[in-house]
Amino acid sequence: MRRIFLLAILTIGWGGLDSCLGQTPRLGVVASPRIHDPSTIVGCKGRFWMFATGPGVRSFRSDDLKAWTPGPRVFEHAPDWAGDVAAEPSRQLWAPDVVERDGRYLLYYSVSAFGRNTSAIGLATSATLDPHDPAFRWEDRGIVVQSRREDRFNAIDPAVVAGDRGTLWLAFGSFWDGIKLIELDPKTGLRIAPDSPIHALARKEQIEAPAIVRRGGWYHLFVNWGFCCRGVRSTYSIRVGRSRDVTGPYLDRDGVDLAAGGGTALLATDGPFIGPGHAGVLEREGRSYLSHHYYDGDSAGLPRLAVRPLAWDAEGWPSLED
Repeated sequence: MRRIFLLAILTIGWGGLDSCLGQTPRLGVVASPRIHDPSTIVGCKGRFWMFATGPGVRSFRSDDLKAWTPGPRVFEHAPDWAGDVAAEPSRQLWAPDVVERDGRYLLYYSVSAFGRNTSAIGLATSATLDPHDPAFRWEDRGIVVQSRREDRFNAIDPAVVAGDRGTLWLAFGSFWDGIKLIELDPKTGLRIAPDSPIHALARKEQIEAPAIVRRGGWYHLFVNWGFCCRGVRSTYSIRVGRSRDVTGPYLDRDGVDLAAGGGTALLATDGPFIGPGHAGVLEREGRSYLSHHYYDGDSAGLPRLAVRPLAWDAEGWPSLED
């Protein structure tokens, strides 16, 4: 079994996001509140921050990448437009991602109903993540991209990445026709044009939760195959491919296009570490770390957070350190 470097224990169920139960640390594991669908980890004023699925989009902060403390919600109430997107919108806003750009933070999040593609990705911005800073305030910037019943894609699971020449891009997608990509206006964070191209990146019968990481002249696309959210029956695994161009094609290590079902295995169920998914990569002090959630087979499938050392081999492919 591979060594888990940092694990944040998620000790409460889906409905109890506002109360956090402590647990005695064991095997180097640090007690923490529940985190599901973690965003990329970002820094602000010497602290680490991540965001996650939950009412209003949950935030969490850490000083050491080990202990994670809940911060304020992004929204006390979902934006007014959310009810127009999903006829029966979930009280939770899903699977956010965040990036710092030109002195402000751009946070993308999903509005949907489970199993449907009547969905949208929204944008909120703030000058800081520090709730004690007078400049702290999340502002709703509206819809970035939307999918309707007649569309063959699902506008959830946003993942933002900077491209060449100052460009900004958003990958997204869940099931349907797979993972898509649109260009963003780097000044506003919104879609560069209402009818801008939608690029197809990856396709599989069960695929979602993209993340794109730029490193060594390559764009690395991480995706999930399988099903999440089923506890010990979850079948998520993390796959990867790469491209010289942000718009693809993304090929796996065997040269198979991810748009044709390719994807090199990076991480799958390993004993009690079930269904790892929703990858993010943090670069810190010359090292890389992979963040993801998983379902704990030793705790009835409760979702938990892991942050693990990530290595890159001589050919530039990612692997988990043993």
